Amino acid sequence: MKLSTYLSLGLVALVLGLLIVFQFRVNRHIEQGVPAGRAQELALELRQLEKDNGKLEAEADDLNRKLEQATRGHTEAEKALRDELDKARLLAGLVPVTGPGIEVTLDNPPQQAGRGPVTLYTIRDEDLLRVVNELRGAGAEALSINGQRIVAHTEIRWAAPFINVNLTRVVPPYHILAIGKPDNLKSALEIPGGLVEYLQDLGVQVKIQPYSQLTVPGYARTAEFRYAKPVVKG
Repeated sequence: MKLSTYLSLGLVALVLGLLIVFQFRVNRHIEQGVPAGRAQELALELRQLEKDNGKLEAEADDLNRKLEQATRGHTEAEKALRDELDKARLLAGLVPVTGPGIEVTLDNPPQQAGRGPVTLYTIRDEDLLRVVNELRGAGAEALSINGQRIVAHTEIRWAAPFINVNLTRVVPPYHILAIGKPDNLKSALEIPGGLVEYLQDLGVQVKIQPYSQLTVPGYARTAEFRYAKPVVKG
């Protein structure tokens, strides 16, 4: 065998050996994957990211709780203000109310035939005021006269030959509605020597009807304060 043949075989063997060694190193590198030092760095970064993520989640939960509390507080405050407004409107007589009470009907004495148009007695504004005050004293919580709600600034005044209530003309028969305990209201008017007896002595026709449920309308006019202003403290 010639020398060139041996050299060729040796060269082929050397190349094959180098290829085998290179392949072996590549396989070991693939099997080993990421170097140990880099793996530790990545593990540390992962733990730090998990800690940061946990802090962010805690902050998000805290903000959500605060937002929920603020929303709940705003809703509760709004409800409290609405309740106070409704209460104020109720106390001011601006809304219709319903409940047990009585209806007092007052009418002028009947005219007697053949004696002309003049009546023996005509119900006056002070008569209505007496009835209203008597009912208030007996615990009436809401009052009206012929559909006109009686409130703090209601006027009941004589404007011959009519009576004005809330600047509205009312004529007999006068229907006075009062919400309260029917027995107490009725007894206050019918007490011996009381208002009903006094009016009947004048010839006024008086009728009192208790009800388990009646409705008193709200004040229909707009209250205007042109001169009165609220006092500002400080």
